[in-house]
Amino acid sequence: MDALLKFFTESGFARFFEGDNWKQLVMIGVACVLLYLAIGKKFEPLLLLPIAFGMLLTNLPAANMFHEEMFAGGYVHWDLLADHAGLLDYLYLGVKLGIYPCLIFFGVGAMTDFGPLIANPKSMLMGAAAQLGIFLTFLAAANIGTLGIEGLSFTAQEAASIGIIGGADGPTAIFVTTKLAPQLLGPIAVAAYSYMALVPVIQPPIMRALTTKRERQIVMKPLRVASKTEKILFPIVVTVFVALLVPDAASLVGALMLGNLFRESGVTERLSKTVQNELINIVTIFLGVTVGATATGATFLNIRTLTIILMGIIAFGCGTAGGVLLAKLMNVFLPEGKKINPLIGSAGVSAVPMAARVSQTEGQKENPGNFLLMHAMGPNVAGVIGSAIAAGALINMFG
Repeated sequence: MDALLKFFTESGFARFFEGDNWKQLVMIGVACVLLYLAIGKKFEPLLLLPIAFGMLLTNLPAANMFHEEMFAGGYVHWDLLADHAGLLDYLYLGVKLGIYPCLIFFGVGAMTDFGPLIANPKSMLMGAAAQLGIFLTFLAAANIGTLGIEGLSFTAQEAASIGIIGGADGPTAIFVTTKLAPQLLGPIAVAAYSYMALVPVIQPPIMRALTTKRERQIVMKPLRVASKTEKILFPIVVTVFVALLVPDAASLVGALMLGNLFRESGVTERLSKTVQNELINIVTIFLGVTVGATATGATFLNIRTLTIILMGIIAFGCGTAGGVLLAKLMNVFLPEGKKINPLIGSAGVSAVPMAARVSQTEGQKENPGNFLLMHAMGPNVAGVIGSAIAAGALINMFG
């Protein structure tokens, strides 16, 4: 009997009744909801499923897979790591040291066709406008302390890290946060990746609210085909320009453009396939599970974290609105026959290619013969570059 009692008291079931462990039960419930969205509703399962399962694992008492104290204060405590680290602690080092974001960008670059952006350079403006959410949220987070709510204030570095969620780019959000506010890495990473996965849910209501039926029915002419020479020169020129303009963005943009050069050069097919498939798939698993592992009950169920989650969705919404509104403004100056369907402006957030697919879907709801996907890819890939530049600027100003 004593042996059975000892077995139960040392099990995870008994731990749920200790202290604040009820918070872990809440987070397990959240993880199950996210698993349902990933599997049942198919909301970007490649991202959401590993994040949700990592969240499930880290909140199981006594599993000892992830230890927040090893990364307390934003630093890696190597002495603790050497003594009793769990599996997810080791995998999390790739996040903490900023390795995974650059590896992800190799794959993103190899899967990205910059042709639509090259063929329609003005779509770069919509990609830039969609970064509005980053800077508006930065200002809001930096000044939220004036509300006088106890425990609710953020430093400039923390505010910059919260704002970057508006770029809808998980790797970039992680990269910035590891440089500026590593103590907030968990909630910011989970918010960024969760909102990326929920693009099909968040964006459509904003897009419909800011456009008229007539605007959503605008048919755009097919884009010209960018030449091979243009596609080869583009990543080289962008890398040099961005690295000179914002040196702190060089690692992200350099990885993105090298991956794209693998694709477009025509002489590195094996490398291109590797970074598009094996590399990005492996890193996505590691990144998703470890990002989810940071979502412990103790970390997430407090006012600062809940505020970050709320401000993240506001940032995302403002970014979506910024791209749509700029497209509407551009139409004021464009002649008939060259008008832009404002729906493609929402793709200026850098969730590639989810945001572009949402533009296509919403356009076809109003006009089944309308094909906006390639037009939307222009601002979409511009948003990737734009968010990386914004990240470099924030690191330069506050790092």
